[in-house]
Amino acid sequence: MLRDLSYKDLKIEKEINNLIGKEFDLLDKIKRRGVGSRKLLIKKADNKIYDLLSKSYSLNDCNIEIRSKGIMVYFKSKQSTFGLAIPYYKLIIFKIDADHYTINFNEFFLKIRIKNKSDHKFFKKISEEKANYLSR
Repeated sequence: MLRDLSYKDLKIEKEINNLIGKEFDLLDKIKRRGVGSRKLLIKKADNKIYDLLSKSYSLNDCNIEIRSKGIMVYFKSKQSTFGLAIPYYKLIIFKIDADHYTINFNEFFLKIRIKNKSDHKFFKKISEEKANYLSR
């Protein structure tokens, strides 16, 4: 589910929380040793996301946040912040080579280039969270 998150909208927030769960509180974030990624570079995207990113003249980067029932991918286009909410049961992640991962969800697609070793650990953490959620 792709949404414009530039302005606080309780209806959209409730919809996202129902789909992928609420944000973790501070204590849970500390226990999990963080739930957010560093900035990751978007190399390719599906047509919907590409149209949004092509309006911006800056680098196309994103951040990923782990939630209890899925992940949230945040990216900016001009002055707007967009969020792609992906539940674990529809999340597909592939490691293409040493520096690239793809995230697939329904008609959405992102090819992401990672910058350092800790980003590999973050994607491993996402896979572990997905496995734990789906095994319940």
